[in-house]
Amino acid sequence: MENREIDLKPITHITTDAIGEPGMRVFYVQAQSEDETTTVLVEKIQIQTLAIGVEQFLTELTERFPDLPVAESDYDESDMHIQPPVDPLFRAGELGLAYEQEGDFLILVARENLSEDIPLEESRLIRFWCSRTQLRTMCRWGMEVVGKGRKTCPLCGEAMESEEHFCVKKNGHKNK
Repeated sequence: MENREIDLKPITHITTDAIGEPGMRVFYVQAQSEDETTTVLVEKIQIQTLAIGVEQFLTELTERFPDLPVAESDYDESDMHIQPPVDPLFRAGELGLAYEQEGDFLILVARENLSEDIPLEESRLIRFWCSRTQLRTMCRWGMEVVGKGRKTCPLCGEAMESEEHFCVKKNGHKNK
C-alpha cells in the first residue's frame, strides 16, 4: 500500500516558483532533503496566503518564545528556482503550519486536493520540516515570484491580459 503520509525531516532547501508565461503560470513548492526532492503543485493564492500566515506565525512564536533567534529572509535568486525534473507528487488542496519547539522546526503541511476521485481517507499528506529561516525565505521569494505576473490595470485593478485590456472604467461602465 502506498504511504499516504510523508515526512521530509529535515529539509535542506525549500522554495516556490512558477513555470510559464504570466497569466498561464503553474506554481510549485519544491523541497529537498538529503536523499530526495519532492515537488507539490500549488495555486498562486496559496503562496500569497502562506506568506502572510508565516509572518503572523513567526510573530506569535517570537512573542511566545522571546529567546528564539530572528528568522532571516535573505536569499540568492539563483538558489531559489525549482530544479528539474518537475514532477509534482500531487496538487495541494490545503496548506498548514505547525511548530515543534524541541527541534525549532516550522512544519509546512500540504494535503492533496480532494475530489470525487480522492476522498479524505485516501488523500496524501506531506510535512516539510523547515527551519524558520528556510520557510521565511521561501515565502519572501514566493511573493517576488507572484509579483512577476500580469500587470494590474491602475484604473480597474483587474489583471491585464494584453495591451488591449478591456477596462470597464475606461469604457464608462461602473464596477459592481
